[in-house]
Amino acid sequence: MRNNGVGDFRYYVGINSLAEVATREDRVCVLNILGGESSEVTPVGHAYSGGNVVFGTSPGKKGQVLETPIGPIPVYNNVRDGLNAGQVYVPLTRLEKAGLISSERVGQADRPDRKVYRLTAPGRARLTEWLADTSWPKPAPAEFHLKLVVAAAAGLGDPVRIVDGQRHALLAELAGAQRAALAEPNDSVAGLLLEGVVLRLQADLRWLEACARYWSSTKE
Repeated sequence: MRNNGVGDFRYYVGINSLAEVATREDRVCVLNILGGESSEVTPVGHAYSGGNVVFGTSPGKKGQVLETPIGPIPVYNNVRDGLNAGQVYVPLTRLEKAGLISSERVGQADRPDRKVYRLTAPGRARLTEWLADTSWPKPAPAEFHLKLVVAAAAGLGDPVRIVDGQRHALLAELAGAQRAALAEPNDSVAGLLLEGVVLRLQADLRWLEACARYWSSTKE
C-alpha cells in the first residue's frame, strides 16, 4: 500500500487527494490516533488542513499528545472525554484569538468554574455588520433564520426590522428580475430562467412575511 500513496500521504486507501477525506473547513476527531499508521498519517493531514483535527483518541493514553508540524494534538481515552474537556469550543478559541470575543472564568459555589465569553467592541461591530447584511443565501435561508434568533436572544437588533430590511432588498431584486423577464421575447430560454428567479423571490418574500408575523407576535 505504501508504494501507491500520493505525495506525503503514503498509504493508498482509494483516494487521490486528502481533500477527499476532509477539507480545511471540517473539524475532525481521529480514533486510535497513536496507532502505528494513524500516528504517521494524521500529522500530514493536520498540517495540510491548517489544523482541522480537534483531538484524537487512544484507549489509556489520555494526557498524551501527537506532535505535528503545526503543533500538538491532544489525546483522550475516548470521544466523550474529548468533548467533556471542552474541545468543542475550539471555534470560540479562534474567535478569541481574532479579538472578536473575550473570556473569563467565573467561580461557582457548588460546581466547577465556568468560562464566560463576551463580545469585544470589534466582535460586536462584526456581528452588527452581519445582522445588517441583506445578501440572500441560497438555496435555503438558514443563515437568515439564525440571524433573527441571534438578534433576539442577544438583544442586538430587532428581528422585525431585520426582516423589513431584507424584504426591501428582495423587492428590489424582484422588480429587476420582472423587468428583465418582460424584456425577453416569447419562448426565450433566458425568459424561462428569469421566471424561475421571479418565482423563487416571490416564495422568499412570502416566507419573510411569515417571519415578520412570528417575531411581531413575540413582542405582544
